[in-house]
Order: sequence, then C-alpha cells, then structure tokens
Amino acid sequence: MLREIRNNYQKHKLEEVDLPGDPIALFNLWLNEAIQGQVNEPTAMILATSAHNIPDTRVVLLKEIDDGNFLFYTNYDSAKAKQIASNSQVALNFFWPELERQVRVKGLISKVHANLSNEYFNTRPRESQLGAWASAQSETLTGREELEQKYKLLEKQYEGTIIPKPAFWGGYQVTPYEIEFWQGRPSRLHDRIRYYRIPKHNWEFKRLSP
Repeated sequence: MLREIRNNYQKHKLEEVDLPGDPIALFNLWLNEAIQGQVNEPTAMILATSAHNIPDTRVVLLKEIDDGNFLFYTNYDSAKAKQIASNSQVALNFFWPELERQVRVKGLISKVHANLSNEYFNTRPRESQLGAWASAQSETLTGREELEQKYKLLEKQYEGTIIPKPAFWGGYQVTPYEIEFWQGRPSRLHDRIRYYRIPKHNWEFKRLSP
C-alpha cells in the first residue's frame, strides 16, 4: 500500500552553528557530497515555471554556478522558454534521496551572454550538438522517424566540419533570492533552514518548522 511506504531519515543533521553566511557555499558543499557519494544524476534539478497562472515543471541539468547564479542550457523556442519570457519568476528543486536532502531555490531567470552559450556549446559531445540542431523542442512530430531522419541529414551536412551553436539555443541563469536547505531527520522532525537575500547582496537565514 502506498500509505505504508516511508523512511525514517537519520543520516545527517543541519545545525545553525555550522552554517556559512553565504548559502551558495553550503549548496556547493552539498552538491560535492552528492557527486562524491555517487548520487544518481546529482546535477538534476526540477525547474518550475508559470505562465498565465498555469504552473509547469520539468527536470533539467545544472551546468555551472557562476557568481551565485544557477546555469542551465536549452532551446530558446521551447515551451519552457516561452513561459520564462512571460514570467521571469522561477523555482528550482534538487533532491538527493541517498543523502536525505533537498534544496529549494526561488529566483529570477534571464539569458546568459551569447559568448558563454557558445563556449559551453563547443564543449558538448558532437552527438549532443547535432541533437540541439535536430530538435525543434516541444514541437509536434509525425513520428520518431522524422526526428532521426533530420539528425542523419545534419550528420551529412556537418561531416568533417565544426558544428556552430544554433541561434535558438543557449543558456539561462537563475539569480536566487531565497534558498532553502532541507535535511531529513527522524520522526519527521526535519531540519529546514531558509536563506533570504537582503539588501547589498547579503543573506540571512531562519529555521522553519518541518
């Protein structure tokens, strides 16, 4: 029965005395522990967007943390991109069940500079570069064959040459104003510490009831 599925979390704890003033420092620590602990897809994050009062979510991959911003890359013509253009308020959620941890982020999203998108695109595997060109993300397909045929044509087109970044593809950065760290604890008395951005780019935190 679903209602009988439960875990009693007890691996770690979150104490105020151990907290840094900057939540990005704590996030980097947790992310590194997730990577070193071989958590499945440690950089996976749920991206929540909203347009016309309709929320939407999907999983994307964190590719960089730059000056306190969370960066990922996608198609600028996708459904998510259209929602972002309508509403720059977004949320992120990282969940590392093996460590009994999650991190929730609220922030404002914007496109990264084109030079940064070009730089990252050039580091991608060639197959992924071709995939970016082949996929008109979120658009309807007549079938799988249509997508694979387009990919094959692009393979021939760019055979033996450098694949340029599509103009419709690039990065976004989420600038956080709120970051919450959740650590599972026994008896459902979880630790929740929420950081709030205050003027002059400083942060303060408070403990929340679970």
